[in-house]
Amino acid sequence: MALPRAAKTQRRTRIQEAKEEQILEAALEVFSLHGFRGATVDQIAEVAGMSKPNLLYYFRTKEAMHRALITRVLDTWLDPLREFDAAGNPVAEIRSYIRRKLEMARDFPRESRLFANEILQGAPNIEDELKGPLKSLVDEKAAVIRAWAKAGKIAKCDPYHLIFSIWSTTQHYADFDVQVRAVLGQDQSGEGRFEDAARFLEQLFVTGLDISEEQA
Repeated sequence: MALPRAAKTQRRTRIQEAKEEQILEAALEVFSLHGFRGATVDQIAEVAGMSKPNLLYYFRTKEAMHRALITRVLDTWLDPLREFDAAGNPVAEIRSYIRRKLEMARDFPRESRLFANEILQGAPNIEDELKGPLKSLVDEKAAVIRAWAKAGKIAKCDPYHLIFSIWSTTQHYADFDVQVRAVLGQDQSGEGRFEDAARFLEQLFVTGLDISEEQA
């Protein structure tokens, strides 16, 4: 991850830390609306309420801001998967994972769009992370799912495609939220849509994996 210029100084003050967060918050807003290619440093400076030279003191380029955000988002995105507990019960673990992913879709829609745009562009800023830490973590959790299947706790399945399916169904509620709300209509498009989605996805995956409540 490329460090902001201020972070390279020997003593990083609270003011510098606050400025960096102010810039990254503005950059997140601009990137999530316009994408990397459509965003400009001038736009980010305006949203941050800073002069362009002042902004560039902290982050020398648009690329540096984007990479800092993407690296942070990827780390956050992996937190629910890290909590996937091999010693836990499959029903509880899968339900919890689905709900944590939906909570992220609800609470971090801008971050989700930023990440989706990065992937659609070929992941130029995080390819190493995808092939390294992310792959290692998914491999680890895939082994957990295989062990559950081998023990007869769930039906045999491809653990990677199970994880991909949970990713795609939950993140849909962030990346395509406008479509979701339009189709559901005014009566069903409130905050309750996430709880409705959670109940359905729990049923979908738990039933699909042939897990009975008695196994819980």
